[in-house]
Amino acid sequence: MILLLILIPLAIIVLSYLMVQWNRDYALTSFTRKIKTIDGSPMEDAVTVVGGFWGSNFDLLSMNLEQMFYYSRTFAKSFKRPYVQYFLMSPVYNVIEPSDAELVLNDSRLLSKGVFYTFLHPFLKTGLLTSTETALGVCLDDRLDGDEYRQNINEVEESMLERLKNPLMAFDCIYYNSGDGKKYLKSMEKLHAFSSGIIEKRRDLLSKELESEDMEAKKTNQDELNVYGKRRYAMLDTLLRAEKDGLIDHAGICEEVDTFMFEGFDTTSMNLIFALMSLALYPDMQKKCYEELQEYISDDLTLLDMQQLNNLKYLDCFIKETQRMYPSVPGIARECTSDTVFGGKLLLPKNTQINIHIYDIHMNPKYYDEPEVFRPERFLPSETEKRHPFAFIPFSAGQRNCIGQKFAMLEIKTLLIYVLKNFILEPVTKPESFRFHAGLLIRTKTDIKIKIRKRIV
Repeated sequence: MILLLILIPLAIIVLSYLMVQWNRDYALTSFTRKIKTIDGSPMEDAVTVVGGFWGSNFDLLSMNLEQMFYYSRTFAKSFKRPYVQYFLMSPVYNVIEPSDAELVLNDSRLLSKGVFYTFLHPFLKTGLLTSTETALGVCLDDRLDGDEYRQNINEVEESMLERLKNPLMAFDCIYYNSGDGKKYLKSMEKLHAFSSGIIEKRRDLLSKELESEDMEAKKTNQDELNVYGKRRYAMLDTLLRAEKDGLIDHAGICEEVDTFMFEGFDTTSMNLIFALMSLALYPDMQKKCYEELQEYISDDLTLLDMQQLNNLKYLDCFIKETQRMYPSVPGIARECTSDTVFGGKLLLPKNTQINIHIYDIHMNPKYYDEPEVFRPERFLPSETEKRHPFAFIPFSAGQRNCIGQKFAMLEIKTLLIYVLKNFILEPVTKPESFRFHAGLLIRTKTDIKIKIRKRIV
């Protein structure tokens, strides 16, 4: 009995000592190593560490999608510098400064996508994570089940966000046996079927075209010819030709098409929605854009070319200001695949998630005076040269930036030209009346509406 009375306190003392020692290197309640400074100085000298006995494991559990979006915004406004959180088995380094974003996006060691993207792996596999709808050579509006595809995309996105909220759902064995997991798999099957239908449709069309003895004689739209007079093939055509040569199989084509479909979904359209809303909200700017069009663009839009588009300097600034305030993708993530020295100050352990908050970078008052004010002049050359080059990254940047960004800008410009040439836009929805909610893309809780009147010249 006396021995027991001696051993119990001794065991408590030893355990307490070990806990203190382990706590220096590990976030015990998150089962992960800590981010540390290289020189051993306090972390608070370099970054803000979000505290709490359980780390940030249960912060999101009871939040809805709207609350999830503003959760990160609150930290960015309060801390005004990078901050660290600890989730289950992963430290998270949050970037809100352009200089940090530059370090991450230009670092060849940090090319791996964050853990959030692994939730998409059953759907997208390892396909290229950028896209454009026209690359498929099939018009989606011709598909009767296009609306169902959009609905299933939304369900997949919502299921992923629900999974992110609950740390236990990080384990596949738990998630795929849950209601959300089963819903995700069901939606995913429908998305795969939709993509396979597109592939088969294009395979049949391409087969008929290749059977033609005279490729140049068959009916072809002029815009499908490049400057050399040769046919320009859609991305899907290239994949199907590679399949014929044994360079890729059907499963590989499905991966790429799923990715192009998923990543192209709503990115450009959301940009256009906010651009049209902004044109309606600011009639003086709308007038200035229209006057610029009248100066450089013919009323016959079939004559539209690159030189004319490049002359639209103010419209270009207007689009970029829209992208600054309403970036289609509000955040991206990278993962450390090994222990990484970051910025010469911090040691990021293997599996550290690095979240680059594009929305918060774009709204940083250090780089944009009155960031909540819509001001296209911010993107005049005289202004942009004063700013950090990574203070504006609507298409990401560095080695894994969006390869479709030039196409997207041309598409947005062309559509806005058509609208402005033919219509006058008037506001209905005001920015202060809508609330964003979390997602892969920036979304609003309610619809954005404008009035359109026929322009009478």
